[in-house]
Amino acid sequence: MATRTIHPTEAISEMDVALSQVVADEIGPRRPGVLYRNVDGVFKVLNVTTDRSEARRILKRRAAQFAITVIDVLRPDAEPFTICTVWTGSDRVLKAVA
Repeated sequence: MATRTIHPTEAISEMDVALSQVVADEIGPRRPGVLYRNVDGVFKVLNVTTDRSEARRILKRRAAQFAITVIDVLRPDAEPFTICTVWTGSDRVLKAVA
């Protein structure tokens, strides 16, 4: 059985690709303009930040991998706010964008 030596930069690259896929799965179909519903309400996505350092700065959380800015469309006085909640099986897209 042959073994393959992985160069450290190659291993980091593979880990980055794997982490990017995990983050994409956690964000789910939320993109700017998407309207979705979950147990907390109905929200319109205003922005999605996938830059980890920017997400951590916005959310003031050391482990944040992404940040999603939304607005509650059912509240007329709603202000935009930023979350990093994971997309779950109970979340539903109400209106997608092209």
